[in-house]
Amino acid sequence: MEISHIKLLPLILLILLSSVCSTTSNSISESFVQCFSSIIHSNSTSNIILTENSSVYSSVLQSSIQNLRFLNSTPKPKAIITPSQYSHVQAAIVCSKKEGIEIRTRSGGHDYEGLSYVSESPFIIIDLFNLRSIDIDIKKERAWVESGATLGELYYAIAQKSKLYGFPAGICPTIGVGGHISGGGHGPLFRKYGLAADNVLDAKIVDVNGRVLDKTSMGEELFWAIRGGGGSSFGVIVAWKLRLVPVPPTVTGYTVSKTIEQGTTKLVSKWQAIADRMPEEYFLRLVIQVANGAGKNGGKTIQVLFNFLFFESVEKLLPWMQENFPELDLERKNFIEMSWISSVLYIANIPRNETEVLLQRIQQSKRFFKAKSDYVTKPISGAALEGLWKTMLELDSFQLILTPFGGRMSEISDSEIPFPHRKGNLFEIQYFDNWGDAEETEKHISGMRMVYAYLAPYVSKSPRASYLNYRDLDLGRNGDCNTSYAQASAWGLKYFKNNFRRLVQVKTVVDPGNFFRDEQSIPVLHSGKK
Repeated sequence: MEISHIKLLPLILLILLSSVCSTTSNSISESFVQCFSSIIHSNSTSNIILTENSSVYSSVLQSSIQNLRFLNSTPKPKAIITPSQYSHVQAAIVCSKKEGIEIRTRSGGHDYEGLSYVSESPFIIIDLFNLRSIDIDIKKERAWVESGATLGELYYAIAQKSKLYGFPAGICPTIGVGGHISGGGHGPLFRKYGLAADNVLDAKIVDVNGRVLDKTSMGEELFWAIRGGGGSSFGVIVAWKLRLVPVPPTVTGYTVSKTIEQGTTKLVSKWQAIADRMPEEYFLRLVIQVANGAGKNGGKTIQVLFNFLFFESVEKLLPWMQENFPELDLERKNFIEMSWISSVLYIANIPRNETEVLLQRIQQSKRFFKAKSDYVTKPISGAALEGLWKTMLELDSFQLILTPFGGRMSEISDSEIPFPHRKGNLFEIQYFDNWGDAEETEKHISGMRMVYAYLAPYVSKSPRASYLNYRDLDLGRNGDCNTSYAQASAWGLKYFKNNFRRLVQVKTVVDPGNFFRDEQSIPVLHSGKK
């Protein structure tokens, strides 16, 4: 039965469906290669299937591992599939399913817990870096983008066609389009146009049976699920059709830093009071960090970076800034006017004349890191902020990134797509820390957990919500392929709130055998389990 004709079954019927875990093999077997070769009608697969004996296996594996926590201490894939055609993805799924080998799908490797290239079970990676074509149609305000493209490549391609269009997605240019969009995807334009996933018009996914499906053939429920529900739970998404959005000819940037000795607490309180109510063309982000040597007498302090982008000219902006933030340095020379593509570089802290850098897929510098997230629905009091500074000052390094919500994000229903964090959220907090030595890992993660615990009374509750694209295994994980709905709810409700149940229903219909799974994949409903 085609998915397009499947209606979601009532929950009582879905519980009757069961998932059977496939067995796993200890190595990529000759039968897998034979299976793959027979499907793609080729006897030479060495340039598509990279085994551990391949001379380029290690370099390809490491190329988009962005988090050094997972570089050397985790199991390696039995093979890396590097498809250049959709038929290669189809063959990999069909043969992996037949041989009982798990799949991880990678587009850019930015997933914070490494789930696109880490597994405790024997597995292969489908690395989509060869599937990265971008077809821009400015006249129709549309683009087809393959999942292996990076955000930088997408932004660059749009700018080559027009200076007056952009796309509302993330800040870091080396992020893979596939994972970013499937988890939601926000950035400087999202207060005006919504998430990246809100601007998806169509998609192509290879399902568990090896079929390439588009919006029509996959049906509205699966199309709903992959736009913010995490695509890797449902199949391999190979391409997205995106709505391009108009941007003004002039974008204004402004960045200044202040310490607690310079009145940071008051400024952060003022920012909180208007974070979700400022004009939707304004993106006023705060980066709060431990700064060694920037305090009194060269000591440690808390520094707040006011990192702003305004999608209008300085002349229109200055009166608003003078009214709301007169304490900041508001001389016109401190504001930078630029094009939208230059603002992409500016907010990513890349020199604005280095547009070609957007085409670099590999980060020049990689470190160990960990992240967590929260949503704030009521302003955090000045006294609580002072306590936060004190807690952070116990650490050697640490960042909180505060992203304002409101605008278009408050207008879209929290059930329009699986991403539920809409109206009522003032801002999002990303907890972030990075370090250079593996021996420091436990110290830094423990420090982050301490700050996370401190902020518990001041963030969203029932559930304490989190953002899927800032994946956090501290919230819980699937123990095995038989993880129950109740077990998975520990993290599922935090990421998806009331949308989690619907995601489980979709998963149970489209992948009842739970073939596509990882430590935080959407579970299926098992017989006799609720």
